[in-house]
Amino acid sequence: MDIADKLYVAINYRLTLDSGEEIDQSPAGEPLCFIAGSGQIIPGLENALMGMKVGDSSRIVVEPEDAYGEVSDDLFQDIPMEQFPDDVKIEPGMTFEAEGPHGPVMISVARVNDGDDTVTVDLNHPLAGKRLCFDVSVVEVREPSAEELADLAADCGCGCGSEAGGSCAPGGSCGSGCGCC
Repeated sequence: MDIADKLYVAINYRLTLDSGEEIDQSPAGEPLCFIAGSGQIIPGLENALMGMKVGDSSRIVVEPEDAYGEVSDDLFQDIPMEQFPDDVKIEPGMTFEAEGPHGPVMISVARVNDGDDTVTVDLNHPLAGKRLCFDVSVVEVREPSAEELADLAADCGCGCGSEAGGSCAPGGSCGSGCGCC
């Protein structure tokens, strides 16, 4: 059976950057599982997987615009130093978890602005602007169970952290603006 919309898919993968630096991989015996066409994985990877079948392997290169987008200057913001822990010396490159309107978000310190007691943070996804290289092998393709479809409807599964409500069924919207559904 070929991978197509609305089918349950399980893949083993290894994700690297152009430099060869490994970013992530599926743990042994724990493939990444998703419903094709539901927006649970980045569009470039999902589109490249369409038509593959169990046993197929491929190296899939995904450009930034089909992954986490380009780095957006609009996502650099100045935050008052007082909003950071007093007992930590804030330095560029540090990351913190902050509470966003739709749940927790990771922020990265871009620079410390000593003159005005602010910190410039980068709210872009850590992989924004990066070309992603996936080595994938398809381990399962089948019709999803009723339980898997119910889980999809109950949880966006895209990692956007949305608790905004709404319908996350394929074609729905979780209301977060993340584009996951």
